[in-house]
Amino acid sequence: MGFLLIGLLTAAIVFLPGLWVKHVLQKYSKPPDRYSGTGQQLARHLLDQHGMSGVEVEETKEGDHYDPLAKAVRLTPEKFNGRSLTAITVAAHEVGHALQDHTGYKPLRYRTHLVKAAKKFEKLGAGILMLAPFMGALTRIPGLGIMMFLGGLLTLGTATVVHLVTLPTELDASFNRALPMLEKNKILKKPDRKHARRLLRAAALTYVSASLTSLLNIARWFAILRR
Repeated sequence: MGFLLIGLLTAAIVFLPGLWVKHVLQKYSKPPDRYSGTGQQLARHLLDQHGMSGVEVEETKEGDHYDPLAKAVRLTPEKFNGRSLTAITVAAHEVGHALQDHTGYKPLRYRTHLVKAAKKFEKLGAGILMLAPFMGALTRIPGLGIMMFLGGLLTLGTATVVHLVTLPTELDASFNRALPMLEKNKILKKPDRKHARRLLRAAALTYVSASLTSLLNIARWFAILRR
């Protein structure tokens, strides 16, 4: 019974945030022509307005994000070409990150370094997890295999920890940058204002909800260890 409750709690932690984010983004993607301009056009307008004409707005299939190294706001096709409330709001959120970079917002810089480090740790963790059973069998030292195994588990959770720690950076991009820009420029239709806040919260939680899926890998490897 205890393991069942733990399993249900883990599933809720892993899946519910992602399902909520997906639901909110999809809900306000309709009607698709809610606004006269596209997400790309809004992003370009806001960037130019804040003296960031050198920042590109690009279409990508790798998820909506701002790349501080390439100085580019990248939007998925449905946001880049879309005219929905979701497209407009997400575009403003990513411009919010560009504005953070433009104004020298240090937490964004720290997050960039942490994300790069996390990717290295994740690769290392995957390698450790693959080698752990073989090393334990070859050396016949169970403790070695367990230590490598636990090390791999820790590294797999790095992305989740990084995104939780840097969540304030996402919230700042949404509510201290994007929302004021949308309100100042009177972009939002009056009935959409309260919905835009939900969207901005969802945009801020996107990375966290996605990275929580790494917990599934941890649970899977833990189950193997118990056998």
